[in-house]
Amino acid sequence: MTSKSTIKAISMRVLRYAFATSLGTMLVVATYLWWVLLSPFGYERPADLAAIPSGEYRVFVYGTLTYAPVRWLVYGRTGSPEAASLAGFRKQELDLVEAPDQSVDGMVLLVDAEELADLDRYERLGYRYERVRVQLESGTNVWVYRRL
Repeated sequence: MTSKSTIKAISMRVLRYAFATSLGTMLVVATYLWWVLLSPFGYERPADLAAIPSGEYRVFVYGTLTYAPVRWLVYGRTGSPEAASLAGFRKQELDLVEAPDQSVDGMVLLVDAEELADLDRYERLGYRYERVRVQLESGTNVWVYRRL
């Protein structure tokens, strides 16, 4: 009987350790995602960037922001994005590079000034990306984020 109770005690310790490790890992991942996506502490808008006037903005997205849960985390709603194509570019890892005979499929988001600021924070405008005006195949002018 002693060996069965010892085995049971060891098994319970292993289960508690596995549970605590899993919980700790999830907490670290959640904290990292909060810091990167939502935290006002992880990003400070560069002083040389102009303020965003109030109004509506169209933003072409082609990566993680095409996923509704990511948009919800970044600016609080999923919106109603429209499918769109950007001619003259191709997707290369996390960026767009000029490619005259190619195009990139993505979505156009319609956002207000506050949501655009949230997108700027997510993309780390001024540090990782710049926001530039481009014209879609449809002729619509939109903003797009390009790697610095």
